[in-house]
Amino acid sequence: MLKIIHGADFHLDSPFAGLTPERAVQRRREQRELLDRLACLARETDADLVLLSGDLLDSAHVFRETAQSLYSALESIPCPVFISPGNHDFYAPRSVWACLDWPENVHIFNGLEKVELPGCTLWGRAFTDAHQTSSPLEGITVPDDGKLHIACLHGCVGPMSGYGPIAPADIAASGLDYLALGHIHQTSGLRREGKTFWAYPGCPEGRGFDETGEKGVLCVEAEPGRVTARFVPLAKYQYEIITVDVTGSLGPMAAILEALPGRTSDMICRLILTGEEEKIDLDNLLQTLSPEFYGLTIVDSTRMPRNLWARREEDTLAGLFLRTMWEKCQLEPDNNLYQLAARYGLAALEGGEET
Repeated sequence: MLKIIHGADFHLDSPFAGLTPERAVQRRREQRELLDRLACLARETDADLVLLSGDLLDSAHVFRETAQSLYSALESIPCPVFISPGNHDFYAPRSVWACLDWPENVHIFNGLEKVELPGCTLWGRAFTDAHQTSSPLEGITVPDDGKLHIACLHGCVGPMSGYGPIAPADIAASGLDYLALGHIHQTSGLRREGKTFWAYPGCPEGRGFDETGEKGVLCVEAEPGRVTARFVPLAKYQYEIITVDVTGSLGPMAAILEALPGRTSDMICRLILTGEEEKIDLDNLLQTLSPEFYGLTIVDSTRMPRNLWARREEDTLAGLFLRTMWEKCQLEPDNNLYQLAARYGLAALEGGEET
């Protein structure tokens, strides 16, 4: 039985364009720490192989510090490491994969290759361009020799795409025991087509609110005809979107505190406030809660309480305003901007009436 660490889609040196330049530098530095945690996991589990299924780098542009960190971390892994470059970090004559001398335990696939290991045959293929319309399984022929057959590939299972399309039927026909895939950033869990087990580990750390939840790698145990996989979290920071209904609560703050998990210091969170609430003080909420998170944004998607709409029958300026906004809300009930406009407009009018 082989013990395998299967990772993919680190996207090192991502630009983090939505952050300030200073915070982007910090996030790239924190990304590099993933490499040390990967190496530590390989040592702790006494892994026989580490498979990295593409997009280890976000682009052809690699910072010197990243290349140095990558070399050092891979060299410290006490077993062979195999890398199949993907669409973001494809193999090319001037790519970092071709230009650098990598540690002896590291093998970078270039095109389609087959490597014979003790008791195992490993297949791998690199993207050689940003797009690939042929299946990465093309050309892989597995003999019935009783050995363990594994492939480390980057591609997209499902409908045709420009990123190495893989049909489920082709997985079943491959004859592989385990197909270690990269490209999809959500972990798939261990799946099976025919006798072939396959999985995406997902990215090891989220980079935005489209990559929420726990992120990590897979610890796989494989032998001919039998494969098991265990997900291991690797991320230091976790993106989460939490929706909080503030209707009927003791106030927005109380509702938020009740909805939050126990630990938030390593969380990058988007709080979405829903329900009915007369007044939301976003500045105060952010000022109070932000120190408890690595990053926090709050979105006000609440509605005005129904009893406030009753004032639209008044023969006042506030009544006229509420009637106008009520009609707009009825025409576009899903447009929260009208709800917010009604709330803040009414607050302004009431403030003006009191002075």
